[in-house]
Amino acid sequence: MKSLPFIDLLIVIAYLAGMVAVGIYFSRKNTDADQFTKASGRIPGWAIGISIYATFLSSNTFLGVPGKAFGSNWSSFVFSLSMPFAAWVATRFFIPFYRSTGEVSAYTHLEHRFGPWARTYAVVCFLLTQLARMGSIFFGIALSLQALTGYPMSTIMVVVGICIVLYTVMGGMEAVIWTEVVQGVIKTVGALVILYLVVTGVSGGMPSIVEIGKANDKFSLGTLAPDFTTASFWVILLYGFFMNLNNFGMDQNYVQRYHTTASAKEAASSVWLCVYLYVPVSLIFFLLGTCLFAYYQGNPELLQTIKMQVAAEKLPGGTSDAITSLAATLTPADYGDKVMPHFMVTKVPVGLLGLIIAAIMSAAMSTISSGMNASATVFSVDIYQKYINPDLTPKQSLRLLYVATTVFGLLGMVTGIAMIGVKSVLDVWWMLSGIFAGGMLGLFLLGMISKSTKNTEALTATIIGIIVIVWMTFSTQLPDSYSVLRNPLHQNMIMVVGTLTIFLAGVLLTRLRRKQPSEKEVLLPSK
Repeated sequence: MKSLPFIDLLIVIAYLAGMVAVGIYFSRKNTDADQFTKASGRIPGWAIGISIYATFLSSNTFLGVPGKAFGSNWSSFVFSLSMPFAAWVATRFFIPFYRSTGEVSAYTHLEHRFGPWARTYAVVCFLLTQLARMGSIFFGIALSLQALTGYPMSTIMVVVGICIVLYTVMGGMEAVIWTEVVQGVIKTVGALVILYLVVTGVSGGMPSIVEIGKANDKFSLGTLAPDFTTASFWVILLYGFFMNLNNFGMDQNYVQRYHTTASAKEAASSVWLCVYLYVPVSLIFFLLGTCLFAYYQGNPELLQTIKMQVAAEKLPGGTSDAITSLAATLTPADYGDKVMPHFMVTKVPVGLLGLIIAAIMSAAMSTISSGMNASATVFSVDIYQKYINPDLTPKQSLRLLYVATTVFGLLGMVTGIAMIGVKSVLDVWWMLSGIFAGGMLGLFLLGMISKSTKNTEALTATIIGIIVIVWMTFSTQLPDSYSVLRNPLHQNMIMVVGTLTIFLAGVLLTRLRRKQPSEKEVLLPSK
């Protein structure tokens, strides 16, 4: 840890002030809830596409992906490769559907199909997913800034969180989108700058990096064997398809943006623009992780410093010998999230460091701000106006959105603080999102595809799916005497199996109902 140079500190402060200024500028337009949530449908499709890209490119990507590539290989890149398939489904079926309904909430349709319980269940799952997402992103940005400034991670989360709350509450969706456009550019340039610095710091440059990467199997996309117990190619591909389908198809963060464009065609083009940007840029972050691995292989003394720091964190108050002994047992997976912050501290020149910190902050702020806005919208429309007070005046609706946005921002900070000490921020986010999103997507697909499924079948299928998800999530904690009851599949399969369980159970129950004779048929005498 070290003190941030004054010029870099000024750059960071200027960036934060600029984001707040954007919120103040757009606050003049927020006269009603429609403007706050949908920007009155005046945002061009290209800006929406970049904002969706910026939301995907969070600090989980900026820090977690290089850390993952450093600690293992490129298997997680298969998640990005699944995006085009999910985007095709979303633009072909979901976007036209949402544009035709005109509903700002992605979950109103579930009440029309199955009743209030379905809408409430999806809303609760979405809000829990958002808290997990915002918390992991708060944690990711605090992890890097702690190494650069020496301030406690909780303090960093609070300061950054206040700035995010200010511009999101004041500016609404329009401020969120246009700041994300700027942030998308900043974070992409920042990634390229770091990649250049790492490559030039490796003796032999890119050819040497490729050689080291091949020797350590860093470019592998995972085994192609039909293995669903490890993070194989197929596990990540399936998880990525279902998760991206959930993102593009029913995540309020994205559905809400579809209403900010002038037409369904523009909304669809924004999704494809996101895909065209994110897939190659995410590859850059995996390459960055491999480059960092090669760099630290050539600088073992720096690697030892990182390992000692991680060991000291794991053994607070431990003796020097105990810390050194623990450091010797650590694997790259144990300290992968620490290498990029360490490189920035030791190798990025003054002035440029502030710009890169701004890029990392923008990676976090874009996702958190959109999550806050979407969560507040869902809470306002699907919970407060549904169950508490449906007759809000325009002024009351806007005030409710302000309060809800602030509350969800604070809850995101608390969740991030609770995550301090986790091993891999990317793994934590993938696990929590898979748990909460699986049931939501399965129910939604059941409602859209199986037109004859009724409330009873949907409710029963959802209960079955929840039981399966809970079992898959927590059965690994069972004692050895009950090992036969443990979930044998990889944790990323929770999303896949949970979704398919609800959908297939609903379809099966619907067919069984059709085969049963009706009461009228039973009463008719046989001829």
